[in-house]
Amino acid sequence: MNISGAGVDNFNISRALAEVAESQSDNTGLIEKVFGGYRSWTFKELDRNASAYAHGLKKMGVGRNDRAVLMVKPSMEFVCLAFALFRLGTPVILIDPGMGYYNLLRCVAYVRPTVFIGVPKAQFFRLLNPGVFGSVKRSVCVGPSFSLLGSSLAGLAKFNKGAFETPPTARDDLAAIIFTTGSTGPPKGVQYTHGVFQAQKDLIRNYYGITPDDIDQPAFPLFALFSTALGACAVIPDMNPAHPARVNPERFVNSLIEKGVTYSFGSPAIWNVVSRYCLDHGIVLEKLRLVLMAGAPVPFELIERVKRIMSPAGEIHTPYGATEALPVTSMTGSEVLEETWKNTMNGGGTCVGKPLPGNEVRIIRTCDEPIAELADAYELSPGSIGEIIVCGEIVTSVYDNNGSETELAKINDNGRVWHRMGDLGYLDEAGRLWFCGRRAHRVKAAGGEMYTIPCEAIFNEHPDVYRSALVGIKRDGELHETPVLIVEPYSRYEERALVADLAKLALANPLTRNIKHFLINESFPVDIRHNAKIFREKLAVWAQREISFEEAPAEAAGCGGDE
Repeated sequence: MNISGAGVDNFNISRALAEVAESQSDNTGLIEKVFGGYRSWTFKELDRNASAYAHGLKKMGVGRNDRAVLMVKPSMEFVCLAFALFRLGTPVILIDPGMGYYNLLRCVAYVRPTVFIGVPKAQFFRLLNPGVFGSVKRSVCVGPSFSLLGSSLAGLAKFNKGAFETPPTARDDLAAIIFTTGSTGPPKGVQYTHGVFQAQKDLIRNYYGITPDDIDQPAFPLFALFSTALGACAVIPDMNPAHPARVNPERFVNSLIEKGVTYSFGSPAIWNVVSRYCLDHGIVLEKLRLVLMAGAPVPFELIERVKRIMSPAGEIHTPYGATEALPVTSMTGSEVLEETWKNTMNGGGTCVGKPLPGNEVRIIRTCDEPIAELADAYELSPGSIGEIIVCGEIVTSVYDNNGSETELAKINDNGRVWHRMGDLGYLDEAGRLWFCGRRAHRVKAAGGEMYTIPCEAIFNEHPDVYRSALVGIKRDGELHETPVLIVEPYSRYEERALVADLAKLALANPLTRNIKHFLINESFPVDIRHNAKIFREKLAVWAQREISFEEAPAEAAGCGGDE
């Protein structure tokens, strides 16, 4: 092992794997499902593979001045290639392949990569779009390959010259560019420094109590890297990470049981499927002590259901954050069930907990324009809904090649950077943060602004409603928006009766009594990363077509349908 420059001035995140490989050399670091069973690697083997790949990439001419797109499925190769690039000082570019053809091309055009590492399907995608990928000078194919697809990974692995000397790395040196899901606009490339990765690693380890005895099954690829850096074994689930809601629950649960998984990160969409499967088959995951659910507000009923399939001593956490700042706050499932859910059901928003150690959260008056200095922002008192901003070592500072978005999202505070989460919420008297929806999703109605999460909670309590979405539409020439409530029902419902019930619920609550239009959409569009965030922008366009303002609201209420 060589972790050159391992003193206080070297923040290279790849040191974490080297250190774990020395202290836990023979411990299993990664388990992957293969044909006929499982394959495992020790931390020493992962470290050795990462060094071999680093030597091979360096031999190809890859270095600190390059940028490398990594399009490889969650696997040993994904983990070791990421750490190899960290060791070279080459920024790793991670893009969700499920975000769609044009968004994917847009992301590549923004970052202008010089190295492309991917499976054959990804390499063919590169070859079919030579204009966008014109900046790529070197490529590596992970899997069956021929010369047109680039050098083979197997060939790289032959350059096994022992430990790789990691160059000295500063806290602010660029480690990765990770793209947002684009749930409220085009995906943006977030610059992750080695210092941000280190801060995240330390915070996750200390707050959630991750130890070398833990075994993780991460349903989001990035968390496999964190598990490795934390010295916890990672079990790669047999699923397509681009479509978490389509997870095969039997396979997911089998590996949880067979490998004795103690903690797992996944979206509410995954745990909705998995928990139902476990309850239907009488399965209790006795060794599962920690479940992390994030990506969208987590319903009370889902928390209750997941609790029933875990170890009695286990706990659910619902961390809050974003690609630009993660994790910001965290809330236990027990706190939700015992303390906050009643307020959520009554329109109080979703409580996401107190700021984690080292993080500072404030609420400022909502503003759609850039805020250059913190002194220019108006801070609100507890209980007042406004814009959520956060500061801390886990907060990123800039979007890649996107000055206008950086200007809109970042606030300077005498050298410290505050990130504008793009979310609305409030702090209660206990210092807990309550999430009320996206800033871009608020409805600017004639009677005042309406917030999605508080309003939708009123209707989500109806037994036939799976989820709901509040959107705003406009008549030509109007300044204010007309609120429309759209519901995605469970499979069985009677349309007229459901719409009538929704209208009664709206009238019974002061938050929602101005809602006069109701639509039914049988399948909401959702984000590609977690399959849980609702694309309200798409629903608003659909609602604009469906609603006829010439009709009385009661009649318009029943005109909805699936598209």
